[in-house]
Amino acid sequence: MTSLVEAGPRLLRGGPIGTAIRETVAADVAAFREEFGFQPTLAVLVVGADAPSLVYLHKILDGCRLVGIGDRLVELPADAKEDDVSNALRTLQADPKIAGIIVQQPLPRGIPLRVVIDTLDPMRDIDGIHPLNAGLLSLGYAGFLPATAHASVEILKQSGIEIAGKHCVVVGRSNVIGKPAAMLMLRENATVTICHSKTEDLPAIIRTADIVIVAIGKPNFVTGDMLKRGAVVVDVGINVVEGKVVGDVHFDSAVRVASAITPVPGGVGPLTNAILLTHLVQAARAKATGSIPLGAHPLEVPAPEAK
Repeated sequence: MTSLVEAGPRLLRGGPIGTAIRETVAADVAAFREEFGFQPTLAVLVVGADAPSLVYLHKILDGCRLVGIGDRLVELPADAKEDDVSNALRTLQADPKIAGIIVQQPLPRGIPLRVVIDTLDPMRDIDGIHPLNAGLLSLGYAGFLPATAHASVEILKQSGIEIAGKHCVVVGRSNVIGKPAAMLMLRENATVTICHSKTEDLPAIIRTADIVIVAIGKPNFVTGDMLKRGAVVVDVGINVVEGKVVGDVHFDSAVRVASAITPVPGGVGPLTNAILLTHLVQAARAKATGSIPLGAHPLEVPAPEAK
């Protein structure tokens, strides 16, 4: 019998999963418009022109149009001041049709994240960057999850990859991907190690992993010789190199070792976009009905016991 590794790795593509999710979202949006008489809208705030961020954000806006969600793009120059960002957010939040707001990450130097979280309505924070949503995630309660972290775990679950009991190494400790992905993997009963720029002998630690989630923001950083044979690799990176979108994993070398791997593009990205649309519909319905979607109930997968 030929093994997956001998035959070549299984490609974990987010597109088919995302398509199924978007079909459901389109029906939900149509029902929302019928019930409430208006189109829910997603607003995207961009500060400066960061190529990888723009690739990601424009795909989200394209996804909105496919399912009948309104979209609004607000662009501020790279030299925008803190007040410009907070005022733009307040203007967007004054529009009752705007159910969700995404702010470009990372922000340019000189614009601290504090400016965003001090102003952003957590009920419109569909990408889970507000401290309220981050706290709910850490406690195992319902809140808006960072969509890319959510997708990096969901693609494993939807692809039938066993997580419980496996050793997962997360490469990257950002507040929007690395940390929340690690917490979500803990919720799925994986044993999790978080690595970062100060980790000593990073390749040796990665080689111990059954599952590797890479979100470090450096193109082709993780190579095949860093992986244990048969590892499952989730590449969250979006980098533009010579006009081409590549991941944080050196795909050509990793495919010789991995049992399953997400391609870039076509892996986590399409699923992230679809998941964001589900968050938007959830926020829109909560706002329209006056309900509070956050914190009231545990998530579908309960947080594991602290033992």
